[in-house]
Amino acid sequence: MDTTLYQSRLFGYSTVITDITALVFVGLVPAASHLFKIPVYYIEPMRVMLLLALLYSSRWNAYALALVLPIFSFLVSGHPSPVKMMIIMTELEINAWLFLFIIQKTRKPFLSTFASILISKIFCYAMYIVVFSMAFVKEEAEITFLFAQVILTLLLSSLIWFILNRRTSNSKIQ
Repeated sequence: MDTTLYQSRLFGYSTVITDITALVFVGLVPAASHLFKIPVYYIEPMRVMLLLALLYSSRWNAYALALVLPIFSFLVSGHPSPVKMMIIMTELEINAWLFLFIIQKTRKPFLSTFASILISKIFCYAMYIVVFSMAFVKEEAEITFLFAQVILTLLLSSLIWFILNRRTSNSKIQ
């Protein structure tokens, strides 16, 4: 299996569409959270867009989005703070790299997605403890947010599994 999941040129239509969608989606999350009075950020828009980039763009574009999305969010909304932004950038880079590494070794989309998210999240919270404090982690990891994280991780893993298995079965038919 190639390290890219979807064969596309670096600046093909799917890459441009993915990038514009990612920037708009991430840029609108703070406004949507305030407007609707619900924590839209619970759906982790940066991670969702990263995984979509891995599916519908090149791996290099996914790595670039992992760096650009937190910076863009900071520039648009002032969130996350610069230190937290660096941790999130690293977390997303690790997520992308682990996903590609695990799927190349196992060819199991659900496992690859689930494990890459879990390991990158563990890294993120470990860095929060090191850089900030345990009190920050407790505030950041309230039970509602953790519950949302588990559900989101299962949904994203299932979605990636479904898309990649469908793509594989369609390519066998043709």
